[in-house]
Amino acid sequence: MESKQYIIFRLNASLYGVEALSVQEIFFLPELTPIVEAPPAIVGALNLRGEILPIMDLQLRFGYELEEYRLTDSIIVLQCQRFRFGIIVNQVLEVQTISINKITAELSYGQEGTNSSHFVAGFATVGTDIVRLLNPENLIQFFDRVEALTLEQTVEGKSKEPYTSRNSFKENRVFCPNATPEERAIFQERVANLMRQPEIQNVIGSRPIAVIGLNNEYFGLDLAAVREFTDIRHLQPIPCCPAHILGNMNLRGEILTLIDIRMVLNLPIANVVTASKAMVVYIDDLVVGVMIDAVFDVIYLNPSQMMPVPAAAHSMNDEYLQGTALYRETMMCILDLPKILLQGGLMVDEQA
Repeated sequence: MESKQYIIFRLNASLYGVEALSVQEIFFLPELTPIVEAPPAIVGALNLRGEILPIMDLQLRFGYELEEYRLTDSIIVLQCQRFRFGIIVNQVLEVQTISINKITAELSYGQEGTNSSHFVAGFATVGTDIVRLLNPENLIQFFDRVEALTLEQTVEGKSKEPYTSRNSFKENRVFCPNATPEERAIFQERVANLMRQPEIQNVIGSRPIAVIGLNNEYFGLDLAAVREFTDIRHLQPIPCCPAHILGNMNLRGEILTLIDIRMVLNLPIANVVTASKAMVVYIDDLVVGVMIDAVFDVIYLNPSQMMPVPAAAHSMNDEYLQGTALYRETMMCILDLPKILLQGGLMVDEQA
């Protein structure tokens, strides 16, 4: 039975797939250089080991409003005929092998001759989810000007009138204007890494890890459990709660309880300061905010790069550590976040 491999990724609340043969590499979103003369959905370019690579925002290509970019966004580099370009996605999930006979080419909406979007080559079911399989050629077929981009145009910004679009990044020439100085530094560091990166980063078999800071130390945790990172604002204390329950905060209408996990790791509990961040995590049916000092990066970690917890880290309660890995020439501990939250005694039983 004929089948194909697809890279499955998330964009907003929807799942999409693109044939693995067309994918050349995947990396986390760096700072982009705007190109005002490019078509609206081409939001910028980057220097990928000497090649100027145009980057497409799929949300704009699909006709949606531009969303603020995040550190956890990724770029998938596609090869289409003789043209290479990148697409911005929210999260790369996995590689799936899908049988050809399991793919529905188009959907009928009860009207004669009604076809699905020309960007979508078909629909497939992965688990309980419906995945839209994209046609990369159709994503770029109207972009005849993209191939004419040059390094001089990109760097010097030579253009006439900019395209009329909702993309304030290109019009204002500021990438991610609401990013904090720490986030902007990470975006810029990724630019430097991609310029000199000697080999393709293979994410097949690897897992995305968020790198956070607690008490001046690096910690990693599975990105799949993280919904978002946000600033801590207007924290309301909760009476008669343990010290690790820091209070409630209103996150866009959702009341979120903020906790400190340092107690479980045998680290001193910290005070909430203006520089502190909240990491919103979703595990099973539990949604909670975890206070962290900073979010540094998101990396792909292969299981072969994991090492056992050294004896020197045993004072940190290694029951809640999955192992260690090298980050920026420093060893970081990989947290077992589900175990910390569900078995670490952090949650208060409201019925007790």
